[in-house]
Amino acid sequence: MARRKQIYEGKAKVLFEGPEPGTLVQYFKDDATAFNNKKKGTITGKGVLNNRISEYLMMRLEEIGIPTHFVRRLNMREQLVKEVEIIPIEVVVRNIAAGSISTRFHIPEGTRLPRSIVEYYYKNDEFNDPMVSEEHITGFGWAAIHEIDEMLNMSLRVNDYLAGLFLGIGIKLVDFKVEYGRLYHENGDVQVVLADELSPDNMRLWDFKTNEKMDKDRFRRDLGRVEEAYQEVARRLGILPESGPTDVKGPSTLQ
Repeated sequence: MARRKQIYEGKAKVLFEGPEPGTLVQYFKDDATAFNNKKKGTITGKGVLNNRISEYLMMRLEEIGIPTHFVRRLNMREQLVKEVEIIPIEVVVRNIAAGSISTRFHIPEGTRLPRSIVEYYYKNDEFNDPMVSEEHITGFGWAAIHEIDEMLNMSLRVNDYLAGLFLGIGIKLVDFKVEYGRLYHENGDVQVVLADELSPDNMRLWDFKTNEKMDKDRFRRDLGRVEEAYQEVARRLGILPESGPTDVKGPSTLQ
């Protein structure tokens, strides 16, 4: 395999220079982190499963008109994506109380919220990803007002669609985090598109009947059977790789 230039390495993915201008190769790792990198571990096969799950969800969202950075899946752990300028804001949509919102407002976990609540966080591990307001976002120049509006509207559409999709396979969409990027077109237009990934790494998914957690909370809270939970999500979506989630091991050939 030809050597490729590494552009960026995050907690769960590595970005390499793409085969053509304006593209990147996104490689999914098995590494798992929680609490802003304070807890670290490995979930065997997670990268393979998240690659397939994210591919599936991104394609479904494209079908309903949500623009994304996704182009196509290349292999078990990699996908081709459009190169974008990441907007340093994480958009969190909450349908059911869990995690930090339960802690902050003393709401029992599992309480259905009166409506979907959208929160913004500044994407910066050094500062523990603080919650911010639209005033912070515009005041510090992280995004313009029209970009915030686009991110909000798309996030609510994503929530509406995914909540229905998961309900159809017996899963509650408790909450999720999404990121967006600016896609620069040759004609000078700048488009806000959904970026990063959509997987059990960045959403809370509970079994509809039992409320059993099927996401990274199993790793955060040492609940065990993390790999099985990710596999079950993929199985219900109908995309579990037939030859198993561990076909490609490690990034050793991708340096």
